Amino acid sequence: MTDLNELMKQAKKIQEQFQKAQEDLANIVIKGEAGAGLITVDMNGRHDVVKVNLSDSLMSEEKEVIEDLLAAAVNDAVRKLEDKNKEAMGGMTGNLKMPEGFKFPF
Repeated sequence: MTDLNELMKQAKKIQEQFQKAQEDLANIVIKGEAGAGLITVDMNGRHDVVKVNLSDSLMSEEKEVIEDLLAAAVNDAVRKLEDKNKEAMGGMTGNLKMPEGFKFPF
């Protein structure tokens, strides 16, 4: 039987690692794009859009086209960020089977 104190130490260490990983992920910047790069969106790990870049060639397009491309670029950044989060957190859980949507810290 595993010593309870040792188990608690391991749980605390895992919690600290997850908190550090969450802090690190909050500071990354992901680039989402749409229209083959005509619109790019930089988003940080807190899902804040920090920069938007529109190609000059888009200025002749209709407003709805630009809006659709902008939404697609933001969605691309969100998906990339979610993948990055899963990758970072998944490596830490190792063989632990975590329930879908399980959030750390405990």
